[in-house]
Order: sequence, then structure tokens, then C-alpha cells
Amino acid sequence: MNVLFHVTTYVSARVVAVYEDFTPSVEIYSIDEAFLCFQGVEDRTEHSREMRAAVLRRVGIPVRVGIASSKTLAKCANEIAKKNPIFGGVLDMMDETLARWLLPKVPVGDIWGIGRQTQAKLAGVGITNAAELRDMPLRQARKVGTVVLERTVLELQGEPCLSFDEVEPQRKGMAVTRSAGTPMTGFDTLFEAISAHATRAAEKLRKHGLVAGTLTVFFHTNRHRADRPQYAGSRSARLMPMSSDTFDLVHAARRCAEAAWPKDAGKGYGFTKAGVMLDDLLPIEDRPRTLFDAPQPKSAALMGALDAVNDRFGRKTMVLASEGTERAWKLRADHRSPRYTTRLSDLPVVR
Repeated sequence: MNVLFHVTTYVSARVVAVYEDFTPSVEIYSIDEAFLCFQGVEDRTEHSREMRAAVLRRVGIPVRVGIASSKTLAKCANEIAKKNPIFGGVLDMMDETLARWLLPKVPVGDIWGIGRQTQAKLAGVGITNAAELRDMPLRQARKVGTVVLERTVLELQGEPCLSFDEVEPQRKGMAVTRSAGTPMTGFDTLFEAISAHATRAAEKLRKHGLVAGTLTVFFHTNRHRADRPQYAGSRSARLMPMSSDTFDLVHAARRCAEAAWPKDAGKGYGFTKAGVMLDDLLPIEDRPRTLFDAPQPKSAALMGALDAVNDRFGRKTMVLASEGTERAWKLRADHRSPRYTTRLSDLPVVR
């Protein structure tokens, strides 16, 4: 039987490197969560505590560990460990005594996958906590919340219904969005921000070995300022052929931005947020070919050189001129907390 550990943390890549020293089986669930398989480990709790200590020592941040035989139970154990410091950040729900004591204390709305509508339906049949949901008849669960709720009930009973995926699932889309430090009133300033976002999106595509088929540009004013004119614009463009080339994405982004720019721009709109979204992502080797694909042998080499320069000398060392040099739109961070875990320059210096 697999033993699943649900771990919550905040600095993804560096923490996962520590996890992999304790188990080769790691499924990245989100930027700050992961499932680990500790099959064959005799003392699960001690192993988890050693892993927590290693993360704290090597990365400098705390993690929580929930242990169970299914993903839903593991996440439930993790949430309990979060709210109850008596467990010291590690809770083993494989212990039936602990499970019987703790599950009645977990509100049904805190269970993974239970939304507000399902919670209301369950309340209507008298189910308000995790223990009551675990004991719910499967036929009734399917009637109330389809097969999804039935699987949740089985998972709470310790029967795994959600597979353990060691390979990260293929991304279907990505977005790069930022709020502006000062409102962007002119098209040139707005497009500098959009160009920077498109450039970053292209870098992310190449990092993951993907190409995009659709690009969307959006921008809007501050919706909370009732005293200012409001406008929200967005346009999408197909990328033919599918691409991760920075120039292709920036050119498409400009077409979208021009099409979405307000006709009555003279009203003095102040755009406070803009972004670029990419959809229809595929691995570069799987992208469909078109009849009139023009060979671009220098494109890959140029993008490789661009990425190499920015990797070696720091992001934004080399950029497209369309990003501008002043970057008045850039979000101000004068009062940002020091980034001790990711920036050597932010470490305190003792003299």
C-alpha cells in the first residue's frame, strides 16, 4: 500500500530538491504543495520530521506534512496539522485512533474538492463534518454530488481513487500579468508593459519546451475608482505556426493591443493592469506543421543566445527595444520585505 504525504511549502523548486533526497516519488500539485510517496518507510513520522528539519535548515522555511493512504485524507491531515501546533507540523492519519478523534472535528467545507454548493447539499442531508461524510452511503453520495463526491467518500475511507502522478501534467495555458506602478495613459507606455509580459511568456514557453497556439492581450482601468472613466479591452490572435519565439509573440501582442485600444482614448483612461495569456500549448516536437511554414534556422539560435545571456547576467540584461528603457509602468516595491531566501543582495550584512 502506498503511503501518501501531502506537504505544503512556499519556495517550490528548492524545497522539491530537498524532498527528492527523502523519496524519488514526488508529484508537484501546485506551486506550494506536493504529494510524496513513502512506500516502504518504517517510521513515517520520524522520516517526515527529518525532512521538515532538512527543509528548514537548507531553505529556511517551515513545511507541514499530512500522512495518509489517500490524497484527500493526506490533505485533510495537513490542514489539521496547520491548525493544531500540538502535532509539530506532522500528522499521521494512518493511526485509526487519531482518525476517529480528529475527523469529526473537520468541517465538511474544509475537505478537498467540496465546494459551497456541495456543502449546502450535504448540510441538507445532515452531513457537516469529515467523519459523517466518510460514513455516507456511496449510492447517496453519487446522488448528491455525482461520482466526484463518491470518490471523495472512498478517499476518506482510505481507498485511493486519485492516481499518484510522478510526471508533472502537461500545461494547457499560462499567463503573465502585472499591476502598474502608475496608471498607463498612452498606448506606447501600455505596449511597453505588454511587450515585457509577452517576452516573459516566451521565456517560460522555451523553459518548458512548449509552443503556443493562441495569444490573448488584456488591459483595464482601476475598477474601484468610480470617479475615473472605466475601460477594459482584450483581443486574441492565433499563432500560425505555433511559436515560442519572442519576436512572434511580441508582434502578435502588438496587433492585439492595437485592436483593443479604445477609440475614445482622449477621455484620459488610466490603465492599472495589463497581461498576456497563452493557450493551446503543445510540446515543441508535437506542434502541427502548416503547408507554408517558412524555415527559420536562425530563430532557435537567437532565442537560445537571448536566454543564455539573461540566465548568466540576470533577467532583463538583454531585452527588446519595445520594452522601453524608463519602464514607468513597473510596479513599485519600495517597501517590499527582504527576499532572504532568493536574493543574496537582501541578506543582512554584519560589519
